[in-house]
Amino acid sequence: MQKHNIEELIAQVENYLECLKQFNQFLTRARDKKFSTEEEVQFLEIKSVLIQQLEVILAAVQSENMTRDDVHGMISTAPSLRALSEFNDGSLRGVESQWHKIYIAGQCILGQLKVKQRETGKGGGFFGFGKSSS
Repeated sequence: MQKHNIEELIAQVENYLECLKQFNQFLTRARDKKFSTEEEVQFLEIKSVLIQQLEVILAAVQSENMTRDDVHGMISTAPSLRALSEFNDGSLRGVESQWHKIYIAGQCILGQLKVKQRETGKGGGFFGFGKSSS
């Protein structure tokens, strides 16, 4: 993989992780039962971005930790903020647990990409140490 492609993919994964953080913030809003109609629309949009970007990421990276089924399962479990707000505490914890697993898997992918980036860069040892540039 070329350095430019790795950098682009790193940026996509970082953006994906930010979208996952926003998804989690919406879970909190639903738990607190404090959300607006506009936030319902934003929640739908963030879910759309998560599904679309997942396909882009999985097309470029193989991951045993972040699977399409896991992400689709989490997204389909959360049809709306209103629906989430009606979940009992155990059900909400289940969605949060799914989210956490996916978030950690995304962090693993990001770390693996940064290793590849370092390997393709000049010098590129751990934190800039360890490899001399030729």
